[in-house]
Amino acid sequence: MFASLRRIWQAAPVATVILGGALVVSLFFAVRLVAFWIYWADPAHRDQAIEPWMTPGYVAHSWDVPREVAFEALDLPPAPGGPRSLQELAAERDVPVEVLAAALQAAIDAFRATRGDARP
Repeated sequence: MFASLRRIWQAAPVATVILGGALVVSLFFAVRLVAFWIYWADPAHRDQAIEPWMTPGYVAHSWDVPREVAFEALDLPPAPGGPRSLQELAAERDVPVEVLAAALQAAIDAFRATRGDARP
């Protein structure tokens, strides 16, 4: 195995480095994909009660609604500039987290009602 790697390195060192880098990046994203798949396949992560530590994107994913529903409910732009928790958003707006959670829950319920999804 090492002899073949040495031969490839001697023939094209730049291409070998590029190939190695591409393999490392591919492995990183493959591991990340599997980790997310395992996390979200767990039923305990579906329809979680809205908590202050959650981001609007996390809530949208947990409740299976488009991210835009969560962003519109909180009056956030489509790309809010990085993940911020509901607690951080509430502190910025000087409102209790419960107000943001109630707005999110109302938007989720309205979206599901239009979709015909009657999950609790």
